[in-house]
Amino acid sequence: MPNKANTYDAIVVGAGMTGGWAAKELTEKGLKTLVLERGREVRHIRDYLTSNQAPWEDEHRGHVTRKEKEQYHIQSHKYNFDASSKHFYVNDLEHPYVEDKPFRWFRGYQTGGRSLLWGRGAYRMSDLDFEANSKDSVGIDWPIRYKDIAPWYDYVERFMGVAGSQENIWHFPDGIFLPPFDMNKAELVMKERIESHYPNRKFIPNRVAHLTKVQPGQFKGRSQCQSRDMCHRGCPFGAYFSSNSSTLPAAGETGNLTLRSHAIVESVIYDENQDKVTGVRIIDVNSSQTEEYFAKVVFLCASALSSTGILLNSKTPRFAEGLANSSGVLGHYLMDHHKNVNAYGTLEGYEDRIYKGFRPAAVALPRFRNVEKQEMDYLRGYGFWGGASRQGINPAQVGIGADYKDKVTQPGPWRFALFSQAEGLPYYENTVTLDLAKKDQWGLPLLKINAEQKENEHLMRKDMVAQAQEVLEVAGLKDIKVEEGPMIMGDVVHEMGTARMGKDPKESVLNGYNQCHDIPNLFITDGSCMPSSGYVSPSLTYMALTARACNYAAGLMKNGEI
Repeated sequence: MPNKANTYDAIVVGAGMTGGWAAKELTEKGLKTLVLERGREVRHIRDYLTSNQAPWEDEHRGHVTRKEKEQYHIQSHKYNFDASSKHFYVNDLEHPYVEDKPFRWFRGYQTGGRSLLWGRGAYRMSDLDFEANSKDSVGIDWPIRYKDIAPWYDYVERFMGVAGSQENIWHFPDGIFLPPFDMNKAELVMKERIESHYPNRKFIPNRVAHLTKVQPGQFKGRSQCQSRDMCHRGCPFGAYFSSNSSTLPAAGETGNLTLRSHAIVESVIYDENQDKVTGVRIIDVNSSQTEEYFAKVVFLCASALSSTGILLNSKTPRFAEGLANSSGVLGHYLMDHHKNVNAYGTLEGYEDRIYKGFRPAAVALPRFRNVEKQEMDYLRGYGFWGGASRQGINPAQVGIGADYKDKVTQPGPWRFALFSQAEGLPYYENTVTLDLAKKDQWGLPLLKINAEQKENEHLMRKDMVAQAQEVLEVAGLKDIKVEEGPMIMGDVVHEMGTARMGKDPKESVLNGYNQCHDIPNLFITDGSCMPSSGYVSPSLTYMALTARACNYAAGLMKNGEI
């Protein structure tokens, strides 16, 4: 019998990017909502321990110790992992998983999850993405199109704040933008050269979830970005979007939110007789005691791998292979983007121009391959991102006197760096499963990840290398160097696809509203829902899908349908 004190209208699992949005939307619709977070509580500003610490005040100048590298042997590969941010990452020794093939699973177990650590790229997907599986006969067709999600992109952008420019690129849709971060002189020179050479390519300011201007509709207390580029420490200004600074406080103001930290969701409780879920079973991190919470609707927002793991561990007589898995595809089609094709070069001249501050955004070169037609020997495409800056003072200069002193105080030439991000296809063989022989410290089976990029991605990378070189040559750069690093799944931190949406319950876990085909009062809105990956960072799409799903679920509850 449900404990009345542990009963709510809605339960949200995870307090990160999508969990924060689910909390906001459900509480604002009047639903008493419990948010369960497996990590510790992190309060906005109060718990950003290094946010106002100058870089030179960091112990070891920001480097971690050898012992810490062993403890964070996966997390330390993340570009923004250092001594000032490590407390927002999990200790890999304490939270292991099994890799059949190399996979980097980056995690942040705390209020806000990885919304405190994301790269803040905020892009809409287009019908080039939503129609791709159908046109290429890969995976399954999306159950939605751009017109279905466009109003929800508008909705979340107004609240979160996205800096960007209106460009009228049909496959890189414009949004509700704040003013973009200005391009510097070197980038403007490159823009003119690249766009005059390529009629189908644009070199534009990047689109990022930062407040360049405070406007009505954004959560109160947030302020304009200070261009410190210290985002990974936690932003005391609330200038970049995170659950901590925006959605969770908004949910809290309704009086309908209960946030429970240190709560590992072991399984979702399913009632065979009612054919619905009735709540979740948790393990208290500190006591290892089991508790149960009950609700009319459950939203899984724990991240693709974690939500899938919860379902796989929620076996019942009807769902012997994992809850809501009558299709048999749960845990399959794991995707990530691929990167590590990078290029660098020097732009000669313009040394009378400089900039101030450290922008948290630079420039983007949106996808230009296989857009209007299939033109390459691989499917889908990629984009480039990057930025120009003046090289720092060269300490290797030698000399004496006034001339030497003058030289060592002058910045060096303009250097430009170009970075790639590319689409990975959905493959049935790329899986996450449970390793029943290996358990974590709470007795739960470890996740086993077996995934790799395949021939299509390798073919794409050959073109990425060639185009990185060509683009910088067209821009007139000198001393060009192109590097291709390893292609390791998980490295882009965009894991997705393991509980995909689809029209047919025999081939998918979720319908077009992120509702389980098998269980109407169970919703999943994190990256696991994606039938394909596109090539852009997917967080904005997750947020829009979450807001849309919450609106749909609340309507069903109001009508007594769930």
